[in-house]
Amino acid sequence: METAIRILIVDDHMLFAEAIRTMLHEYGLHVLGIACSGSQALDMARRDAPDVALVDIGLPDKSGLIVGSELMVECPEAKIIALTALDDSQVVKEAVRLGFHGYLMKDASASQFISAIQAVIEGQAVFSHRLGRRAAADRTPAEREAALLAQQLSPRELEVLEHLADGASGRQIAAALHISPNTVRTHVQSILTKLQVHSRLQAVAFAVRHELVKRSPNDRH
Repeated sequence: METAIRILIVDDHMLFAEAIRTMLHEYGLHVLGIACSGSQALDMARRDAPDVALVDIGLPDKSGLIVGSELMVECPEAKIIALTALDDSQVVKEAVRLGFHGYLMKDASASQFISAIQAVIEGQAVFSHRLGRRAAADRTPAEREAALLAQQLSPRELEVLEHLADGASGRQIAAALHISPNTVRTHVQSILTKLQVHSRLQAVAFAVRHELVKRSPNDRH
């Protein structure tokens, strides 16, 4: 593993967090620090721009799922791995929907932690076999296929998709996100390719059907 990988641990259980930090250091990884709350995690992420954030689902101030989503917005390049002591397939499904890059049980071995970090840095999605089997069992084949397609969308592409679902034009999206219309077109084409659809309206319908956005599609596209 490259020592350049910068890791933020977000967990209010200090004994566990310190154990993880010690283990990662032993493998030559650089731990930026330990955040004990969601707000502290956001402050540290803005300052230090981690490559990977290990986020406990059960934080004292807000859900780790919310914190992970906020970290994706603040640090789009960061890979977010959820940590949990709970064997809950519904939480796994929500993590997948939100775009988390991985989901590990806290009792995972050192080698599993290291392998997961390496895999997400290389662009793979990582979920523990136990949780993955339970979540997969709860989903229909169509839901599993949709989840795999949706995981490919970047946080910025999800933002563009939200605006498309709101009926915004390319110029309106460009103004709202402070990017050029050409960049919007590039994002839209990428969204269509990743979701395997052929129009903006189809992309919005897919997003609403699979709850990637909260809005309802309209006739403008």
